[in-house]
Amino acid sequence: MAAQVRLPQIVTSLPGPRAKAIIASDDRYVSPSYTRSYPLVASRAHGAIVEDVDGNFFLDFSAGIAVCSTGHCHPDVVRAIQDQAEHLIHMSGTDFYYEHMPKLAQKLESLMPEGGEWKCFFGNSGTEAIEASMKLARYATHRHQFIAFQNAFHGRTMGALSLTSSRPIQRKGFGPLVPGVTHIPYPNPYRCPLGATPETVGDAVLEYLENIVFKTTVHPEEVAAIVVEAIQGEGGYVVPPQDFLAGLERIARKHGILMVADEVQCGMGRTGKMFAFEHFHGSHPDIIALAKGIASGMPLGVMMARSEFMTWGPGAHASTFGGNPVCLAAALETVRLLESEYMLNAVNVGIHLKLRLQQLMDLHPVIGDVRGVGLMLGVDIVTDRDSKAHATELRNLLVSECFKRGLLVLGAGASTIRLSPPLLIDVEQADCAAQILSEAIFAATA
Repeated sequence: MAAQVRLPQIVTSLPGPRAKAIIASDDRYVSPSYTRSYPLVASRAHGAIVEDVDGNFFLDFSAGIAVCSTGHCHPDVVRAIQDQAEHLIHMSGTDFYYEHMPKLAQKLESLMPEGGEWKCFFGNSGTEAIEASMKLARYATHRHQFIAFQNAFHGRTMGALSLTSSRPIQRKGFGPLVPGVTHIPYPNPYRCPLGATPETVGDAVLEYLENIVFKTTVHPEEVAAIVVEAIQGEGGYVVPPQDFLAGLERIARKHGILMVADEVQCGMGRTGKMFAFEHFHGSHPDIIALAKGIASGMPLGVMMARSEFMTWGPGAHASTFGGNPVCLAAALETVRLLESEYMLNAVNVGIHLKLRLQQLMDLHPVIGDVRGVGLMLGVDIVTDRDSKAHATELRNLLVSECFKRGLLVLGAGASTIRLSPPLLIDVEQADCAAQILSEAIFAATA
């Protein structure tokens, strides 16, 4: 792949002939449960550019669903993977020791903004990190209930799915789910629940939890944990009010409830800080779920917990492949790159991109809101700004129109376009993405 390609180049109709053949084979042999927004058949990738099997080049503003934080096939990450694969690919940290497990755990502990002693459990994905969080919370508190949020996404395995409240299709047909989960509204300042205003929505949700849920539905002394995304991902890239997480934590501490931060999508530098909860004063989670951007595309999930809570013994929880040596090597190199340059780039280019997207609002009335932090940005598509009515079909059409022009984006929530590019993008690529989105809107609304 030509490394000098940095912007889209479309040379065939989409999908091209080779892509059509592979898609047909996929339809025959692969589970229909996968969600494909458009017919991209990837062949290779470098940085923020993906090449398909027919030689088309796309600017990737999805990063494999916020996974390829250091870009596709970063040479330093590739080198770390290759070097480790020559020495040890698998031994299973469930039954044996190897150096990279405590090494990465120690590094993650050092990143905690307020220090303290932490321990890590290694799995293969975000949903496994959430499952481990749920089990540990129950074990540490001897309680069984959970509080989660509407529009949240925490995974698709049975425990994580019980916390998930993003789309009905994700839960349809799989009941009964794990009992003991109560969902409450997430404080969305743009689409305020509970009849609140943007200024009062955080307090309204906290009051609803304390004075409605805890007095009518679930006793707080039976709640093991509150599971929350500092910034909602699948729910629409929603940023809560600044003081919301601190208020939620005050309620949790009052009742002896643990705070679980789902940082699977919003963590690992995407917002310009290593963890998204760092943007909110007074947020001090007890358990943190990490995955996606932690290993630049290698399968790794991590459940971090304060040492005082991780008291379970051998056999209580384990994973054959979790913490694979190759994945850990990729993660260590990823964290180094994030700290050395890419988190700062996420701040600087993120500010520029957000401004460019906000400028598009003057051209396109269908853009109701632009929100987010760093390179975790959402563009809300509406029928009109006064009603803020979801324009789901238009959003889906825009995702497709962007693809036709060489830009890879995905939807989130009911009508949001999410932009979660690799953290190494530059201003030129940010401007290109904004321009393509504008062209797509003009085409779709003409």
